[in-house]
Amino acid sequence: MKKLLSLLLAVLMVLGISGCAQTGEETPGNPDEPQKQKFTKSFIDYFDTASTIVGYDYSQEEFDEKIAVIEEQLLHFHQLYDIYNHYDGVTNIYDLNKEAGSAPVEVDEDIILLFEFCREMYDLTEGKTNYAMGSVLKIWHNYREEGNSDYLNAKVPPMEELSEAAKHCNIDNVIIDKENSTVFFADPMLKVDVGAIGKGYATERIAKILEEMGVDNYTLNIGGNIRTIGTKGDGTGWIAGIQNPDLTSEQTFILRVNFSDLALVTSGSYQRYYYVGETKYHHIIDPETLFPKDDFAAVSILTPDSGLADAVSTACFNLTLEEGMALIESIENTEAMWVEPDGTVHFSSGFEAFIQPEK
Repeated sequence: MKKLLSLLLAVLMVLGISGCAQTGEETPGNPDEPQKQKFTKSFIDYFDTASTIVGYDYSQEEFDEKIAVIEEQLLHFHQLYDIYNHYDGVTNIYDLNKEAGSAPVEVDEDIILLFEFCREMYDLTEGKTNYAMGSVLKIWHNYREEGNSDYLNAKVPPMEELSEAAKHCNIDNVIIDKENSTVFFADPMLKVDVGAIGKGYATERIAKILEEMGVDNYTLNIGGNIRTIGTKGDGTGWIAGIQNPDLTSEQTFILRVNFSDLALVTSGSYQRYYYVGETKYHHIIDPETLFPKDDFAAVSILTPDSGLADAVSTACFNLTLEEGMALIESIENTEAMWVEPDGTVHFSSGFEAFIQPEK
């Protein structure tokens, strides 16, 4: 819970939010017409992370109506994409990992749609984001969690164990039957893990639902996956800080970006990690080496699709700078910022246009 509360504070700082209710801030306009006000709502119940919704609306009631839709969808996607827990009345990814290696399992359409998107991202990143790597990632999870919740007795997985698990990560062994809405694992030892994509994909799906409802002037921050819908209530862009991965620095944010109708997602080695002796091991595992890669401390992506941003930020973390730059430049309306462990920063060709000047 302490980790969630710390992340919630970071989320609030990123968007400059001071509380979880109506702020009383009104947007400028004709005083004889109804004015939108700024409202906020925070959650710590979904995707094992802290989230904040900021919206400009005409009343608390209208804001609450949209929050009800958002919370309903967050619960839906959280339960479907959970790999650690079963929920009564729901067949989710946890259940698939237990049962789909024996026979096809009927699933909700939103699991199939996610898996199809994961396959697109696998092809786009040439395998650097592979949701079929669950057997390898589970080993890292087990060794990290061994002992207690503070990782005091955590260990490094033996390479022999990781190499054996890596034999069961062939994405082609995930067999999807859309007509019958089933998923089957042709390799009984295969496991899926959507941690690199699921949260971003769910965030994008929720944003699309809101856009179809005609919602404007809202932003979703689902555990650091930021997706803006329109501008702020006054027509200006949203400003978000990109956290400094050096948590010992007095400089909280490396810089701030100004953006609208875009997603901002960062993958970094500074939030989820543990030490064995003097060596730090973070949670982003390179599919080639089966170990964390340390070329970068963080990679941030700006693009219209939050799911794409999630996948590409992970891929770029595991690519060289040159490879990552080439990937970003090949994707329309997508920009990136890389931060090396020593603090050196690199930008894609159009990223600097989004940087908010310091006052």
